[in-house]
Amino acid sequence: MRVDLFDFALPPERIALRPSEPRDAARLLKLDADGLADHGVRDLPGLLQPGDLLVFNDTRVIPAQLEGKRGDASIGATLHKREGLRRWRAFIRNAKRLHEGDLIDFGQGVEAIASARGEDGSFLLDFSGDEPVEILLERVGRMPLPPYIAGKRAADERDREDYQTMFAREQGAVAAPTAALHFTPALMDALCARGIGHATLTLHVGAGTFLPMKADDTADHVMHSEWGRIDGVTADRINAVRAAGGRLIAVGTTSLRLVESAADTDGVVRPFEGDTAIFITPGYRFRAIDGLITNFHLPRSTLFMLVSALMGRERMQAAYEHAITDGYRFYSYGDASLLIP
Repeated sequence: MRVDLFDFALPPERIALRPSEPRDAARLLKLDADGLADHGVRDLPGLLQPGDLLVFNDTRVIPAQLEGKRGDASIGATLHKREGLRRWRAFIRNAKRLHEGDLIDFGQGVEAIASARGEDGSFLLDFSGDEPVEILLERVGRMPLPPYIAGKRAADERDREDYQTMFAREQGAVAAPTAALHFTPALMDALCARGIGHATLTLHVGAGTFLPMKADDTADHVMHSEWGRIDGVTADRINAVRAAGGRLIAVGTTSLRLVESAADTDGVVRPFEGDTAIFITPGYRFRAIDGLITNFHLPRSTLFMLVSALMGRERMQAAYEHAITDGYRFYSYGDASLLIP
């Protein structure tokens, strides 16, 4: 399938540089069998049904962007996947100046040796010392804001809170599951009072989610793998809700992709732990998901392809045209959509 089928024009001023305050004050575009409707995130309890189950990703974003030196060369590193206790795969800026075996000094006693350059230009980084890598990152790392935000302003202390969801618990992501950024304790209380449940899983979102598609055809695109886990209790609860007639609503494409990775051909979700590189494009048959809450995505991105697979490409193109015309805020800190096929 041609990648340019998923293109659209987005005015730069539609890209949100800060989240709504408070978080649940964001707008919400609902798309279902009745068509398009404009709402707010706080309307969710009335837009969902008692017995529905929301599934959130409880991954926690780590300050995974590092600036260092290899000799007199400046090296930028964005960690994106843990490969061992002290080993991370990283995308490298100024990679031409880095070779296997080079030592990178990130300052404040944090060093790593580069090895195993990948075909995508990434390197494995082996961190020196005995301290957990997460402690080292707290010392020298910055929050890895998406390029479309970082290109307009630098990350700051406010982002350390803004770019975490209220469910963030399991450290390891280098990008936030941004649909869940809209949720607050007050909204969760209102959903609970309505009889809408919630569960959590873990998918450590990698920086590959921000990479532009270089292929002209989806068949030639290679997804970066990400590590995820659904425990037995969560899998059983998901299956019980669906067996009782409730709907499974994924909060974010990360939750959706992990649930679909764990579901068998009959739609039964099994416990899962490991890597997934699932790539969902139009024609995919969804096994377990009944709906999705998600932000507005990049043109020509794997995530816009995913929502097009769920709702239909032409319907999503029309929905995005409406959102752009009506002033919705796009991307990680932007507004949300509720998609019920």
